[in-house]
Amino acid sequence: MSGTDTGHNETPKPKARVAAAWAVHAFTASGVVTGLLAIAALIAGDLRLALLWLGAALIIDGFDGPMARKVRVTEYAPRFDGAVLDLVIDYLTYTVIPALLIYRFGMVPPGWEIPAAAFIMTTSLYCFGNREMKTKDNYFSGFPAVWNLVVLYFFIAGTGQWANLAMIAGLGILTFVPLKFVHPFRVEALRPLTLAMTALWTGLTLWLVLASSPALAPAEAAPAAFWAFWAVSLYFLALCALRTLQDAKSG
Repeated sequence: MSGTDTGHNETPKPKARVAAAWAVHAFTASGVVTGLLAIAALIAGDLRLALLWLGAALIIDGFDGPMARKVRVTEYAPRFDGAVLDLVIDYLTYTVIPALLIYRFGMVPPGWEIPAAAFIMTTSLYCFGNREMKTKDNYFSGFPAVWNLVVLYFFIAGTGQWANLAMIAGLGILTFVPLKFVHPFRVEALRPLTLAMTALWTGLTLWLVLASSPALAPAEAAPAAFWAFWAVSLYFLALCALRTLQDAKSG
């Protein structure tokens, strides 16, 4: 009888494949450590260091998805949900810590620190809970709560408190508007060019943050990198606007 009762027997999975799947989960989980280090820098009053640690978390988040698909984590580590893990860490590093940076470093007018941080954290909940966050062509639908990038742009641009507050209000509203925002790793259209521009953007960002100091703004510390950074940023903005207009015309 035992020779025919195979319904409860599972084919053993290759140990190397299982180990690789769990290694990718561990790599994803390391994002929470960079988040902790960003919080430590925040407490110490070091905005540049906090941004660098958030950048490290962003790089981890950029690579863990392709790695997970490559090693087929859902097949070889099925009991652990990597997507949930990713969302938990992303909410910390994309939303909570940036909101705290805005509060801690006075990026909005006095008296607006808590309302601005609360607005960021509450509007982002819709983004992270939205089952239709990504469209069929792998764009984000609505502003994808990348507040880590927003804080980075505040830092590089050196914008004023009221301008920052207006930007926060506008982007929070755009969370609920079905505009297209490009996912540089997943969108297939112009992918090679977009990946190249992403790599260039990353290098320019690192250059600007490292070259700056409390006494020297990024634009003054590295003018060529500053303007190149904005040129690359315009590429991503144009890509999002073009795809949104194409959808509006076809609809």
